[in-house]
Amino acid sequence: MSVEVLDSATIVNFVEDEEAFNVSIRDRFAHLDTDHDGLLSYAELLKELQSLRVFETHFGIDVKTDPKELAHVYSSLFVQFDHDSNGTVDLKEFKAETKSMMLAMANGMGFLPVQMVLEEGSFLKKAVERESNKLAA
Repeated sequence: MSVEVLDSATIVNFVEDEEAFNVSIRDRFAHLDTDHDGLLSYAELLKELQSLRVFETHFGIDVKTDPKELAHVYSSLFVQFDHDSNGTVDLKEFKAETKSMMLAMANGMGFLPVQMVLEEGSFLKKAVERESNKLAA
């Protein structure tokens, strides 16, 4: 993990850079697709969602969360990715929903820079690295 400074433009520019964004999407999808069938099952995506621990912590402190509520949230998130409701998420769906979520995040951030703790290899970390590399060039 690292603390980084970013703003909405950092995210938007990353998403609009088709080459960089597509490479990141394909890499992450391949990492999540543990059975290598070209599709993400609920179980495969669930592992990723649970690893984020967004709903189990509050400002880094563990909180007790109702397991039924968590299951409902994770199920709802999976449905958000599964655009054709066939019970799996393909690469196209994964890319479209990830892009939509990142742009919504950028829209909510506004134009002022913010400091965030980012996981190594996360989409946001890759966006910051892309911007840093462009500035250094």
